[in-house]
Amino acid sequence: MTDPTFALLSEPAPVSAPALLGATIAGKGVVLRITEVEAYFGPTDPGSHGHRGPTPRNRHLFGPPGTLYAYRSYGIHTCVNVVSAPAGTSSGSLLRGAEVIGGIETARERRGPSVRDVALARGPGNLGGALGAVLGEDDGTALLDGSGPYVLTLAPGLEARLASHGPARVVEELLSESLPGSSGTGPVPRIGRGPRTGVGGIAGGAQFPWRFWLTGDPTVSTYRRHKGALD
Repeated sequence: MTDPTFALLSEPAPVSAPALLGATIAGKGVVLRITEVEAYFGPTDPGSHGHRGPTPRNRHLFGPPGTLYAYRSYGIHTCVNVVSAPAGTSSGSLLRGAEVIGGIETARERRGPSVRDVALARGPGNLGGALGAVLGEDDGTALLDGSGPYVLTLAPGLEARLASHGPARVVEELLSESLPGSSGTGPVPRIGRGPRTGVGGIAGGAQFPWRFWLTGDPTVSTYRRHKGALD
């Protein structure tokens, strides 16, 4: 029987990404609960690093499901992605926001003493910093079998649901779940979705609503539309 997490990550990132919300990534002295992700799928996605094919820099984005793909943002921050879809396909979910639920003092040492708890891993560069991710060391390591520096574990109960119903149905159910709205409003989606942050052209517009987040969670980053995004 296929491992449910591996089965989920064998799906393209736009399918698997919502199911990463609530998952934990643990290693190097910290545990983070993922609250925000963005999916990228190179074959059809001009916003993906792998849209034009593999290079020495992006080669791990084409790796097997459950690989960690890291890249440097603005020459400073290390950003962490969970690779999905069969090996050879450019597909991954950028981890954009998380709550530090273990090793908070270690995360604070990495991020700075004045950073508030909710901001320690809010935003992809901050998340990578809280994890202590290192571009030349962690890129290409495995997230599922314990052989790498980090281990990804899905939210409680989700593996059982995946084993019973399969990824496509479970993700559809997750996206249909709702929370009570504020006074005078109706229910709101438990998982929000919309265009991706800071992506230009059509890849940053409504045609690619591949940013997913836990509604109302304070560790979710602020959406910033790229001035060149097109709907």
